[in-house]
Amino acid sequence: MTFRSFAIGLTLAFGIAWMAVVVVPFFSMRDVKPVAFDEAADGKTGIYFPKRTGRVANGAEVYASNGCYLCHTQVVRTTDAGNDLGRADWGGNKTDETRGDTRRESNVFDYQGEKFAQIGVSRLGPDLSNIGLRVQNYVKESNGDPKTWLYLHLYNPRLDPKLSTSKCPSLPFLFEDKAITGQTPVAALAVPTKEGRAIVPTPEAESLVSYLLSLKRDDALPKAINPAPAAKPAAAPAAAPKG
Repeated sequence: MTFRSFAIGLTLAFGIAWMAVVVVPFFSMRDVKPVAFDEAADGKTGIYFPKRTGRVANGAEVYASNGCYLCHTQVVRTTDAGNDLGRADWGGNKTDETRGDTRRESNVFDYQGEKFAQIGVSRLGPDLSNIGLRVQNYVKESNGDPKTWLYLHLYNPRLDPKLSTSKCPSLPFLFEDKAITGQTPVAALAVPTKEGRAIVPTPEAESLVSYLLSLKRDDALPKAINPAPAAKPAAAPAAAPKG
């Protein structure tokens, strides 16, 4: 083998992979056209608009800067790639109180409002595509507040007795130890601290929690972009959002 043929082969090997993984997806997804509901298939008409509320852009930056994507994905895989829909709350609810089965796979519209799609590197921790809904279901049993639960989880995941062995790192730098002047701040965490002081979330923590609560993949999709039917596993009880 000559050096010339080696160089050409190496260039082609990396070039084809780069084209397939970077260039083609970029041009096919940078200008996604709206998708319409079909009355015959979906039972309604109109244009699909993804449901997303919260500090998406700012929160995504805090999420990325703290390396959350290294341990958590945000991809509900297609049924031919893995049965994510069979995992409780990962892709919606199997038995939603008003709409029935809302489980679905991820699509390109799920990442609108973010500069980069936080698809993640590994699942050392659970997938977070639907973490907003999962936390909501988890704290419902104790009449808790999803935002409060997430603040405590970020401050120290192991404060929850059910997550005492969590490998998720604590992020105390996202909180501030402040002196109390007057009444205790409403957002103060219920954690041990010195008398006359309180642990409160910083703007970065507030943005991150708002972003996490916005992750709810339970809105109805047009059949055109939701080809795989929901899996039909046995019903499972709501589980703690492992950290």
